[in-house]
Amino acid sequence: MVWVMGFACVYIADFFVQAVVRGQRALANGALALIGGAPPLWSVVAANPAAFAAGIQLGMTKAQVAQFGNVQICMRSEAQEKAAHAALLDAAWSVSPRVEDTAPDTIVLDLDGLGSLFGDDDTIARELARRVAAIGLAARIAVAENIEVAIHAARGFPGITIIPAGEERQRLGALPVGVLTTEIETLEILERWGVETLQALAALPVLQLSERLGQEGVRLSELARGVRKRALVLAQASSRFAEEIELDDVVEELEPLSFLLGRLLDQLCARLEARALSVRAVHLRFELQPSFEKDFHSLKEITRTKPEAKEYRKVLTLPVPIRNAKTLLKLLRLQLQADPPGAPIQNICMVADSAAPRVTQNGLFAPSGPDAEKLELTIARLAKLVGEGNLGCAELVDSHRPESFLMKRFVGAQEQSRRQRKTEAEGGEIHRERGVVAGLRVIRPAQSVRVELRGEQPVRVYLRGMRGEVVAASGPWRSSGDWWQEDAWQQEEWDLAIAFPAAQQESEQKRGEWPHAGLYRIYYDALRQEWFVRGVYD
Repeated sequence: MVWVMGFACVYIADFFVQAVVRGQRALANGALALIGGAPPLWSVVAANPAAFAAGIQLGMTKAQVAQFGNVQICMRSEAQEKAAHAALLDAAWSVSPRVEDTAPDTIVLDLDGLGSLFGDDDTIARELARRVAAIGLAARIAVAENIEVAIHAARGFPGITIIPAGEERQRLGALPVGVLTTEIETLEILERWGVETLQALAALPVLQLSERLGQEGVRLSELARGVRKRALVLAQASSRFAEEIELDDVVEELEPLSFLLGRLLDQLCARLEARALSVRAVHLRFELQPSFEKDFHSLKEITRTKPEAKEYRKVLTLPVPIRNAKTLLKLLRLQLQADPPGAPIQNICMVADSAAPRVTQNGLFAPSGPDAEKLELTIARLAKLVGEGNLGCAELVDSHRPESFLMKRFVGAQEQSRRQRKTEAEGGEIHRERGVVAGLRVIRPAQSVRVELRGEQPVRVYLRGMRGEVVAASGPWRSSGDWWQEDAWQQEEWDLAIAFPAAQQESEQKRGEWPHAGLYRIYYDALRQEWFVRGVYD
């Protein structure tokens, strides 16, 4: 078994910039400056090294940055920062189940027990860097026995840093004191004292520091010497994965929209793969460009009121968990083609509900069913042609109205059996009918029939030009309902065993048609005052 040190810290330098570049890879090549604040007082809040080299400084106004022709300007995106931070946590959870959410750009992992899975500290750090790079972020990683030592080493040293036990003070000594605190007043005091590095801070007497800086001085001294310890605060994993992108230019056509949706799906599937999960449902939300009325408004009214942005929502529910970004994109395209948004899109938000991956085992002698992903894609294409409510499986409605049913989502036989096994494993009950069950073959539309009664009981039936004698009758069963609506019903149903003349029956059987001798369900429509054949029992 390989022994490893306690903790690893992952730090994302220039986090604001990397969060935006993660969603727009084209911005990675060249100088980039991010602006933020309330309009029109936009100012630079972050920039990449190429922009700083070109002369960009923090706090510059948008107009000043626009004078640099080779520097791209983008708005800071809190939504993309939130998504990038969540993706960073997902990458960390793929390595260790114990993760601390330290800061938006910093997380800490507990490495206890990972030596047998990955190897030594350097191997774990490289694997962690690879998984963070897979979600579109470049990380600094430090491994140490102390949580605070790992955090400050990751923020101060580039690349991968391994600090053995007992060398914390020596290795941290070259770092500037700015990695420990951002308090301007404290930094100014240390600067007046000539303390610029952690080595110089660690050499100061603790008692004199506490007299001048209070408990903050004691804390800084312990951090500089690498002796301050604390427990790991574990973060809770979420089952919902969100990605969002704010567009500089609105999108109107399906093709450019599909390109953006594909990018978001790739990011979501990469995060789900890191957590060994799949997609159960996709919630899509578009923020549409507000429409401006052409009526005359005074300038004062225009400046006072701002049109509210409309939203377009779509939910893609999957019968089985899927993690194929291409298949999900095709399903979303089909839904958007059938029901496109009514205005240009200026913001896209995609949320995925996660579930455990689908596990199937085929039998040796049973034929394999269709692939669930291909089947869902085929069903989506058919739904686009015939309509969403005209495709699926018929399900009876809890109602007394005859032939009342609705269409539900089609589920393959393998998935249906898997759900039944899951219900049984969870202690649920699967109701199964026992004995011989006769199926009623419903005739649609119902066929008109003439019935002769004797004592209010059918004795003879004339159906499609043939006369049949009623051998046995059971009924009537009266039902009515919805009298307050236009489609009210009032019926009397009978089950009749009917025998037809042999010659007529043989001619019909040769042609493969009914009627023939058997058990029939007929009913009398009291509102229409007519008899009809509902179906034939098999």
